[in-house]
Amino acid sequence: MFFSTPLDVPDASASELPTEPRAMPNGLDKWVTDRSVTALVVLKDGSIAHESYYQDTSPEDLRISWSVAKSFLSALMGIIVEEGDIASIDDPVTKYAPDLVGTAYDGASIRNVLNMASGVKFNEDYLDFNSDINKMGRVLAMGGSMDKFTASLEGRDRAAGEAWQYVSIDTHVIGMVIRGATGRNISELMVETLLTPLGLEADPYYLTDGNGVAFVLGGLNLRTRDYARLGQMFLQGGMYNGKQIVPADWVAQSTLPTAPTATGAVQYGYQWWMPADAADGEYFARGVYGQYIYVDSASQVVIAANSVDRLFKEPGSYEQNLAMFREIAAELR
Repeated sequence: MFFSTPLDVPDASASELPTEPRAMPNGLDKWVTDRSVTALVVLKDGSIAHESYYQDTSPEDLRISWSVAKSFLSALMGIIVEEGDIASIDDPVTKYAPDLVGTAYDGASIRNVLNMASGVKFNEDYLDFNSDINKMGRVLAMGGSMDKFTASLEGRDRAAGEAWQYVSIDTHVIGMVIRGATGRNISELMVETLLTPLGLEADPYYLTDGNGVAFVLGGLNLRTRDYARLGQMFLQGGMYNGKQIVPADWVAQSTLPTAPTATGAVQYGYQWWMPADAADGEYFARGVYGQYIYVDSASQVVIAANSVDRLFKEPGSYEQNLAMFREIAAELR
């Protein structure tokens, strides 16, 4: 079984998303079929240019974000740093998460884990029953403690900051740091500082471990339009619904390719992705099975997509998604 926590967003009208339908590229239907897309919301200049749902889904469905949730947590980190609870992202994670002293994370900085450059040895193969990511999934499903699982990691592949490796448990460490710095849980902070100001259409919920700790690396559930709202807020430099929600400098920093990725590879910032050949202001949040929030600042386009793509790891699947997002942005430019 899985545990979850409803996030009670105070009653308020959803932030406005006007509708101004626009034509989409001719290849859209084929892409929807090929990639098992279930929901697509396209914003142009803050208005809905296209919205469609597939496979018996609807606009009212709460869709799990998977690793798109990582970008929400990064936004929350920016708010917490601005408020002064964390002195510097170059502080060691153990300053705020002392349970990690003596573990594989001892010596890693907050910046290292934001960049997925902790150096922690972690197998992220979803198809390997004995991989670390699947061991973690069983801890979550059986009501165990994510904090204890994280503190049990002792192996390192390399020095912190030396090279990028996608390690989802790094994001849990970010959550541990935020909780340690503020003395509050992630769900409450997320509702208060990020989700309420965005003006969501429906109360979301988080998957949690057996102790009620939010599964911050992939357990946030929202409507597809509300995922698009986060992208629009980032497109607007952290400003949305008449309020500066995330500091503008954090938005700029977190969406730059600052992680030590390999030359020519897909790039990474603070829990956000950039294409290998990214244009200025082009970045995306990304989750397994085809979840995306894509932002093209030059075109003033935001795309939120949900999918159930079991072939998401096949060669060419990411490239097909990126090509379609870029075609949509070019069509609307």
